[in-house]
Amino acid sequence: MNVEVNFMAMILAAVSSMAIGFLWYSPMVVGTQWMKLKGYTKESLRRAQSEMGKLYALSFVVAIVTAFMLSHVMALSENFYGYPKLQTGITTAISMWLGFIMPVQMTSTIFGEKKWALFGIDTGYQLASMLTMGIVLGLL
Repeated sequence: MNVEVNFMAMILAAVSSMAIGFLWYSPMVVGTQWMKLKGYTKESLRRAQSEMGKLYALSFVVAIVTAFMLSHVMALSENFYGYPKLQTGITTAISMWLGFIMPVQMTSTIFGEKKWALFGIDTGYQLASMLTMGIVLGLL
């Protein structure tokens, strides 16, 4: 089976994932609680953000990889189940999060002695990110 890759859709999915991340971790959503749980002050976070350009770039590259892999799994699912493309994007995103992302984050929380509230915030973002990418890929 050949999978046609829509590179523009992948880029848009990655951009949308980053936008969701900026919104999710903003003070308007969970940013204030996340800062407290991580032990950041506004000043320390501001200092850290001034040096995060490379990390944001790397995060964008990883988002492109995720979008690429999600589009391939979506193609397989679409051919197997015959769902419409948007439905395939949503169900595949949820399945990938539930089967791979959330369990890895939970294991890291359990054995890394991390705070469960951070797990909820971070895995919630991952679900929102995957859904957004699945919707973008499903629409384009």
